[in-house]
Amino acid sequence: MVGHKTFINLHCSGARVILACRDMGRANRAADEVRKRSGNGNVIVKMLDLASLQSVRALAKDVQQAEERLDILINNAGIMMCPQWKTEDGFEMQFGVNHLGHFLLTNLLLDLLKKSAPSRVVNVSSLAHETGKINFDDINLEKNYDAHTSYRQSKLANVLFTRELAVRLKGTEVTTNALHPGVIHTELGRHLLPSLPLWKRLLFLPLFFFVKTPWQGAQTTIYCAVNESLQNTSGLYYSDCAPKEAAPQGRDDAAARRLWDLSASMVGLA
Repeated sequence: MVGHKTFINLHCSGARVILACRDMGRANRAADEVRKRSGNGNVIVKMLDLASLQSVRALAKDVQQAEERLDILINNAGIMMCPQWKTEDGFEMQFGVNHLGHFLLTNLLLDLLKKSAPSRVVNVSSLAHETGKINFDDINLEKNYDAHTSYRQSKLANVLFTRELAVRLKGTEVTTNALHPGVIHTELGRHLLPSLPLWKRLLFLPLFFFVKTPWQGAQTTIYCAVNESLQNTSGLYYSDCAPKEAAPQGRDDAAARRLWDLSASMVGLA
């Protein structure tokens, strides 16, 4: 799924872009805005609910049948700091949506990406990965759920997934990189603020002066998706359109392989 500000940037270049979203009403309104602002009418809206493996598989099948090529896959959708919810398949919601849904979608579209090479996979992670930990013994955090712990785990999973995917894609001309888009003024934090006491909300007020606009927040995603200098760069982590070293736990190759195997088992990939 591509945020519509990211979408406008891509679409202005004349690209054909698929906007895959859960809320079709909002998706169609965003698509109309893109068409109007970019002057390019080649925008496709498709249904995707990352909290449903069935929906992920349906979208992948649709894209495989309808599209001759796929040059760039941007895994951008996310949920942050939600209550202890479950996905349709029984996974913890933040891990399921932020990681497992993207993991399955990417794997199902790899053949098309390879056919379209040189091509790219861009995974939107977060600075939150730096305090994240993969709880391999309780991946759904059923024993002790904490919304912050869950979010950090899912964002670390994005970085580790990117690292292992890069290894598996060597020699295919399909590259992949992860990124921190910055703190952006969007609805991503809608579950966080209402849960905070008033005094904490007041403490956050001065920070809003430093929050990026959606347009600013899209720039590192665009950079990783289309910048020519990254054509042969894979497995790295970016922030503010520049490479940045991921946290030590995000550079753990053994953990990346273990997470891949666990994720494949959870989503039913061979």
